[in-house]
Amino acid sequence: MIAERDTRDAIVRELTDLLNGGHAHATLENAVKGLPVKYRGIKPEGLPYSIWQLVEHIRIAQCDILEFSKNPGYKSPVWPDDYWPSSAAPADEATWKSSLRQVKNDLKEFISLLENPANDLYTPFAHGEGQNLLREALLIADHTSYHVGQIIVIRRILGIW
Repeated sequence: MIAERDTRDAIVRELTDLLNGGHAHATLENAVKGLPVKYRGIKPEGLPYSIWQLVEHIRIAQCDILEFSKNPGYKSPVWPDDYWPSSAAPADEATWKSSLRQVKNDLKEFISLLENPANDLYTPFAHGEGQNLLREALLIADHTSYHVGQIIVIRRILGIW
């Protein structure tokens, strides 16, 4: 039993490190650090999204994964329309900051789900189609890092990275 708990604790530590980022890839916080306001809503030629749309998409998707993971009665937004903001730029500074703050807060809440020993990492959710807490943690990390990479590419194209 002790070995099982030690293994679970080690896996949760590794998942937490992965979710908090910074090892093999930039974090969202680093990707948007120092980003001038005027660049948040620019869609470079040939690209379908602005930095704002990517940040907000990360927020919406992560919130969806969190709510799905903790609430059996949760209904996901409609894909793809409800996962992307229609506006290329945030309405104002407060909206920008609120989105980034929610990403951080929702991630902390998801990590608390992982850290709770009452939550099994491997058993599929009764309300899902095979998803479990481990899979959802990996999904958040993978999805966020993918879009953080896109944010960095946009910043490079705009000459601000």
